[in-house]
Order: sequence, then structure tokens, then C-alpha cells
Amino acid sequence: MAGRGRQGRATIADVAAAAGVSTSTASLVYRRSERVLPDTRARILAAAEQLGYQGPDPVASSLRSGRSGIIGIVIAERVRQAFQNPVAVATMDGLSDVLDGEGFGQLLLSGGAEPPEGRPNPLRMLPVDAVVFATRGEEFDHLLPLVRARGVPIVGIEGPHAEGVILVEVDDVGGMAAMAAHVAELGHRRVGVVMRTTRLGRDGAPGPVEPIGTRLEHISNRTIRGRLEAVQSVFGDALRVESGGRDVAAGAAAALKLLDRPDRPTAVLAQNDALAAGVLQAAATLGLEVPRDLTVTGFDGVDMAWLGRHLTTVRQPLHERGRRAGELVSALLRGEDVPSSTLLPVELIAGETAGPPPVDRRARP
Repeated sequence: MAGRGRQGRATIADVAAAAGVSTSTASLVYRRSERVLPDTRARILAAAEQLGYQGPDPVASSLRSGRSGIIGIVIAERVRQAFQNPVAVATMDGLSDVLDGEGFGQLLLSGGAEPPEGRPNPLRMLPVDAVVFATRGEEFDHLLPLVRARGVPIVGIEGPHAEGVILVEVDDVGGMAAMAAHVAELGHRRVGVVMRTTRLGRDGAPGPVEPIGTRLEHISNRTIRGRLEAVQSVFGDALRVESGGRDVAAGAAAALKLLDRPDRPTAVLAQNDALAAGVLQAAATLGLEVPRDLTVTGFDGVDMAWLGRHLTTVRQPLHERGRRAGELVSALLRGEDVPSSTLLPVELIAGETAGPPPVDRRARP
């Protein structure tokens, strides 16, 4: 039996020698060529199994072909947090539907987490054929030079908005403007917004109650800022509170700051459905009945059967935006021309949590 290659790992040459064939013939088996006779193929595979040969070195193969077969997917939060977020999960599900079908592996990378000191950013080192930013409006300008240096296609879902990035956009502004108009048509004038947190990777207490237009220009996340601007265009004197996190508990804590005050809003527009569920929880804590005493709306249209009621929300095509990003990546890697941006529509869903404002009992005779 032939000896082992470097560092004790069997090589294709070892397999060829053990099977009594040339190295080129053994290589054809691992390239799934039909030019190798069945008996010869079986002898080569038996020799490989005996030697513990697992196939060609993937790194060496990628160097020869110029392709790794891997798509890097940059997410906004840490990987653990991504799988706790129904919006991220639905988007990645659509993305994987396409990339799996095309035979690409997917590597999740945290855009918001700095690598340990002394270690290079994975985007600088790992072999990827393309990069998809699935960051929900985060721009991550600091990562773009790393990706551009790789010379690979870049597709962004709601960002980054930069040269060379093929974008899949969702009509966030139009959807939130339609929701604000709907709430206005119901008769509401005092409105509050529970906005998504602008912090990445760490939760905390909710921010202060402040006018909706406060320091909008300092919010780098275009999705968060755009949804605030849409509400401001309808309710110029609305109030806002930034949530301390992304879950139901964070929404409840933020909503309590809006609702536990003498001039509390008669409607609260949350920037996503999880935060809206928290607003419902806060309303129950304060003894407010929805929608009789308070209108509550969300955004995203995720499945929340556990809520026990149909939320008034804006449904965005979460799965479809992931699929569209996957299709764009595949087309770019085939050398096809693609549009620089795609805008997907949203849909206002009139659920059970919105109604006219409560009658102001102080105005009664």
C-alpha cells in the first residue's frame, strides 16, 4: 500500500497508486466523469475508503477553479440573535431556497460584531464567491472596503446604499405612510411611535420620550429613519421612544414610557410586529383595552398566532426579498446583467387592533 501525503493525509496520488491507475484517472472519478469504467471506479473508491481519503482539498480546488461555492451572508446582529428574529429567519429562508437550489453553501457573518483583538475580519480571509448584506437597513460602510477588495459581487437587502451594491429594497416609507394615513383617517391626533433600537449587539433600557423629528439626521439606519419620517409626514407632533432591544419585552418597556403619562397617545405605531406585541402587553398592564382605549399597529407581517388576535400591520414580502437576493447573486455569478435596484411592494393589513380614538370624557357636558 502506498504511503501517505504531507501531514499524514492521503492524497489522490496515494489513492491512484493503491488502485493501480494513473492520478488523472483517479481524479476523473471525483469530477464525476463518465469516462471511467465501472469496475475501475469501484476499485478507486475502495482504495480511497481504505486510505481514509475524503476527496479533493476544497481550498486547493477553489484556488484552481477561482470559485469556492460559498456565499457570505452578512447579518446585522450576532448569529445567535439572528435565529431569534422572525424577520431575519424568513428572509434567510427565501435566500437559502435559491442558493441551495443552485448548489451554493452559505456562511453567516456578523456585521455588527468586531473580531477578537489580533484576529482579521473573516470577510478579509474566508473564500466566498459573493456577499449578501441582509442587515435590515444597517449601512456597515466600514465593511465595504473589505468586500470590494475581494472583487466579488455584492447584493444588499435594504442596504448598504453604496456604489457597486445591487439592492433589493422594500417600500418601507410607503408602507409606514399608508399606516399613518390609516390611523389618521380613524380620527387619531395624539400618536406615539415605538422605534427599533439603533444599537447593535447589546440590549438596554428604552430611550426618552421625545419629538419624532429629534436628530433624525443622526440615525444611519435608513429603514428606521425612513419609517419615522413617514409617520412625521402625517403626524408632525408625534412622540417617539427608542426600544432598548428587539423583542416583546423591549416593546413593552418602551410603550410604558409613552402610555404612563397624562397626555398618552391614543395610537401607538410600532416599527415591527414584536415591538407591537410588547405595546399590547403594556396596554394590558395599564388596564387599557385595545382597540377601544388604544390603537396599536406593527410592521412586517410575521406569523404571530400566539398573539391570539390579528394585528393591524404592514406586511412586507420577507421570503420574497430573500429569494430575489438569491436570484440576483446567481445571475451575477453567471455573468448576467441585473438591475441596480429592485423595489418590492408592501400591503396594509387591517387587523383587530386599530379603531377610532376613545371619547374624551373631559369634553362631555
